[in-house]
Amino acid sequence: MPLNRRKFLKKSAATGAGVAIAGAAAAPAAEAAEGHGPGHPVKRYSLTVMGTTDLHGHVFNWDYFKDAEYSDKAGNATGLSRISTLVNQVREEKGRCNTLLLDAGDTIQGTPLTYYYAKVDPITAKGGPVHPMAQAMNAIGYDAAALGNHEFNYGIETLRKFEDQLDFPLLGANAVDAKTLRPAFPPYFMKTFHVPGAKPVKVAVLGLTNPGIAIWDKAYVQGKLAFPGLEEQAAKWVPKLKSMGADVVVVSAHSGTSGTSSYGDQVPYVENAAANVARQVPGIDAILVGHAHLEIPELKVVNEKTGRTVVLSEPLCYAERLTLFDIELVFSKGRWEVESVSASLRNSSTVADDPKITKLLGDEHEKVVAYVNQVVGRATETLTTVDARYKDAPIIDLITKVQEDVVKAALAGTEYAALPVIAQASPFSRTSEIPAGDVTIRDLSSLYVYDNTLVAKLLTGAQVRAYLEYSAQYYVQTAPDAAVDVEKLTNANSRPDYNYDYVSGLAYDIDIAQPVGSRIKNLTFEGAPLDDARQFVLAVNNYRANGGGAFPHVATAKELWSESTEIRTRIAEWVTAKGVLDPKDFASVDWKLTRNGTPVF
Repeated sequence: MPLNRRKFLKKSAATGAGVAIAGAAAAPAAEAAEGHGPGHPVKRYSLTVMGTTDLHGHVFNWDYFKDAEYSDKAGNATGLSRISTLVNQVREEKGRCNTLLLDAGDTIQGTPLTYYYAKVDPITAKGGPVHPMAQAMNAIGYDAAALGNHEFNYGIETLRKFEDQLDFPLLGANAVDAKTLRPAFPPYFMKTFHVPGAKPVKVAVLGLTNPGIAIWDKAYVQGKLAFPGLEEQAAKWVPKLKSMGADVVVVSAHSGTSGTSSYGDQVPYVENAAANVARQVPGIDAILVGHAHLEIPELKVVNEKTGRTVVLSEPLCYAERLTLFDIELVFSKGRWEVESVSASLRNSSTVADDPKITKLLGDEHEKVVAYVNQVVGRATETLTTVDARYKDAPIIDLITKVQEDVVKAALAGTEYAALPVIAQASPFSRTSEIPAGDVTIRDLSSLYVYDNTLVAKLLTGAQVRAYLEYSAQYYVQTAPDAAVDVEKLTNANSRPDYNYDYVSGLAYDIDIAQPVGSRIKNLTFEGAPLDDARQFVLAVNNYRANGGGAFPHVATAKELWSESTEIRTRIAEWVTAKGVLDPKDFASVDWKLTRNGTPVF
């Protein structure tokens, strides 16, 4: 597909990054209201900033893992094809020349569609395709997008190719060259709105991304890029934007509002810092929030220095919602001032797909549907994750068995070949199922939804014990005589399912009647109590190995081996080689929940 690219960067000789050049909007109508006397009309201008975030490869309202239309209990619909319809409606209502369209990151990872164009038919190949997300976002007419942490999952080459295919800038004021500390991506974007009979309105959009990239994608960015804190970089850039004449400052931030972090003390920055930015940095009018996958129609935060209210909004992920910031300006004393900001959400389930988008990307969609429906083996029985949060499920044992086998083969012939290999895995999904009969790539992909890769780390028995204790925080302390409600058994709101780990190759109980820190009981290896001094090789995904979830010891442990092939692909290879998926080849009962020694189930 040919692209009509705008030139929106002034390239820096040092980093190849630069500053977004202002784009000019067509002249909108300005409203004149009565002033303080005859001949003194007040000029007003209404601007609407639309925003999405955490699209994660959702172009259509389609679930590639289920090979069916997407559906959930809340009746949500996903996809940029729906967002396009909502955007068209808003532009019709407000006047296209009075709107901006932004995104807050995590675009090119998350579905088989994005995996296919990163790995199977990669956009980086010579004469390769244009990324479906680039095609869709260009067609819808995005003005700018912030970098998300998942933009880095496939490496910098893939990200730069995606960036090159866009008609709009990818912003990241706090994504800097590791050596020069100069911006590696455009920090901001500015657009001028011409108002008849009055000075133009200048809108600046500052993009901020997540410092956790330095941990989660360390293999790709270490020594190349650095990611300082959002508050620090906003404090540096917002005054610059104001000095350049910005009447309105909007931040697009791939960072939640909670002020919390999942990476402990590994980096000195806050993961979910958007509300901190609003509170600490003067001069911001609105913040489009991302990363947390929450729905926040409108959050008002008072700036500590000015007392002014900053309005934040986070639309639900996967293109299920569109945020609208309605910004009212008044012309006073020779300049525009923001009089009010309000935020609201529009729901993708209320509209149909835009046929322009479905026609544009129908071929790409069909290719991916065919790919994920390839049969790679046969299952002797149905395997499901329904109970995997609180019971040792064979389907999770499949993941750990594959990881053990891959690491053992990789370490064969090395000085570590004789060490026992254990493996971690998390119950990512509550709905994944591998049915009896034919097993397809999509069945296996639904089991392992992330593009994680495998790492081998060297741990002692004592460190493994601490790792398990940390993981066991996932459960709510439950008295021995209390009724068990499986929906209330875990701390899933504060500790997501992906931050609970099984560890294979050991046997242990998790006593949920006990307080956090003293729940792991009867921990054994090969039938004997675990020797704290014994060394183990932990087969672990790269997210956890780099410190994701802040599990103890693993991030600082010696790395023995790593690879770039996705664990999901390794599972498919394992099943293809076996031909038959039979639990007797991988299932084992390694752990159980107890209360004062009595099994819960």
